[in-house]
Amino acid sequence: MRAMVLEQPGKPVVLRDVPKPKTEPGQLLVGVKTCAVCRTDLHVVDGELPNPKLPLIPGHQIVGRIEEIGESVQGFSVGERVGIPWLGWTDGECRYCRSSRENLCDRARFTGYTIDGGYAEFTVVDARFCFRLPEQYNDVDVAPLLCAGMLGYRSYRKTGDARRIGIYGFGNAAHLIVQIAIYQGREIFAFTRPGDKAGQETAREVGAVWAGGSDETPSEKLDAAIIFAPVGALVPAALRALTKGGVVVCGGIHMSDIPSFPYVDLWGERAICSVANLTRRDGEEFLEIAACVPVKTKTQPFPLEEANTALEEFRAGKLEGNAVLQISDG
Repeated sequence: MRAMVLEQPGKPVVLRDVPKPKTEPGQLLVGVKTCAVCRTDLHVVDGELPNPKLPLIPGHQIVGRIEEIGESVQGFSVGERVGIPWLGWTDGECRYCRSSRENLCDRARFTGYTIDGGYAEFTVVDARFCFRLPEQYNDVDVAPLLCAGMLGYRSYRKTGDARRIGIYGFGNAAHLIVQIAIYQGREIFAFTRPGDKAGQETAREVGAVWAGGSDETPSEKLDAAIIFAPVGALVPAALRALTKGGVVVCGGIHMSDIPSFPYVDLWGERAICSVANLTRRDGEEFLEIAACVPVKTKTQPFPLEEANTALEEFRAGKLEGNAVLQISDG
């Protein structure tokens, strides 16, 4: 099969002809239709996440059709459409897995990082860790829901019953989660790069009650803030924007170092928390509510061979929507 392969972090992925994967017990062989490009893909390719599987086929927002069903798998049929997310395997027996916190499993494996992913014509997946997708979405538009949507939703859940939510970094995840927050009656305050007037106008168009630069003070104190941008310096800024008892949720898998800040900015029972991966419950809840809203995605398709172009345009902030690799139209 054709696949775009990472052979050395910090170098472009390369088109290779590699063996088609074979199913093991408990797995599905999936013919890949689309795979959305994620900021985490950039962190992996650029070498910012340590110890990836090498050589590696990146990609963890995978949409495809089941080609083969491995031994002991039940409940799926050949030809069925499924989605494959970041969390690809857990041991199911550790204290985290047994307490509904499988996202913290110490032995977890991750699609497109420690397991080969979706920048390829075929992939295999543990049948426990794939999702049935809402039929109303086509293969391109549904792909970004599998990470930007699901991990964004976990970040959103961490804000609890907050009514006024600040979002720092108004990219793909923010666009998806804002739609759910507004649907549920929350008020959104959008923070973009300083001077990004176009981004601020876009935020207002999707329903933000306030939009400004990350160096600005919002018109009201926030109950919670979500930081999607991988910029540690935003954490103290978000803390200063919170009311007492508020929480700052760091929604990325990688972030630059958080600078020191005075204790008074944290005092008043403010809190900082990170989001690690996702659980299957997060994914199931998100896909159900996304179909009800319905959450709309904005996508920019690329052929598989242009994965490096998609990654570079993402890195440079030139994309008009979420980049999605189209592997097969069949």
